[in-house]
Amino acid sequence: MDRQNRSIINNLLRNWPKNAVVVYAWLKGQGVYRQLAGTYVKSGWIERIGHGAFRRAGENVDWSGGLYPLQTQLGMSIHPAGKTALLLQGNAHYLPASLKQEKIVLFGTRNEKLPAWFKNYKWGVGIRYVMTGLFEKDITTGLTTYSAGNYEIKISSPERAALEFCFDVPVRESFDELDQIMSGLATLRPRIVQELLVKCGSVKAKRLFMYLAEKHNHTWVGKLDHKMVNFGRGKRSLCNKGHYDSKYKIVVPK
Repeated sequence: MDRQNRSIINNLLRNWPKNAVVVYAWLKGQGVYRQLAGTYVKSGWIERIGHGAFRRAGENVDWSGGLYPLQTQLGMSIHPAGKTALLLQGNAHYLPASLKQEKIVLFGTRNEKLPAWFKNYKWGVGIRYVMTGLFEKDITTGLTTYSAGNYEIKISSPERAALEFCFDVPVRESFDELDQIMSGLATLRPRIVQELLVKCGSVKAKRLFMYLAEKHNHTWVGKLDHKMVNFGRGKRSLCNKGHYDSKYKIVVPK
């Protein structure tokens, strides 16, 4: 290897976060074009994990390491959401262990598809990806930074994750689990909750969120301005037979 290529690979490995995936666009920005990337693969410096995606040789990458380039290099809004985001921030510690990591839940905007390499790679855990317009008018509201060790990713704050969880009930998530988790969300920030409720596109999620928040007597509820929130018209139902809450016009399991 000549001096120039050695300098490039040294800089590349220095700038490459450990245990994270990078995509070809990032390699190109580091001065590594396709032919040179192929040379580095053949030389054993880097490994290809799918079309246009690479890891450092010998490193193990998990789902968060795969998510890292989606956010930072491809500019996608895909992020850990709902129950996964709550778990990462310690807001679901009282759930039975068997329920905690069934699947990693990721949310993205409508028509924002996962790259084939991400979908096909074996991350060691199931991935459930939801494309939704839940906060389409402002996709960054309620996101927070989460340290994954050698790199950072954006995940839903507890306020946003709770609304995403409500959106997932009852089709993809359990009402009982949501009820348990909402009982512990006593420290949500009312300013963030207010902003998210105003921008949330799901009437069902907003009604269910408020029903459970009031059921558990969280003090932050009193600081919200309900007049600013569009709760829609008509009834919403999570089950055929259950308890009907007349305030939020929603049927929930007894």
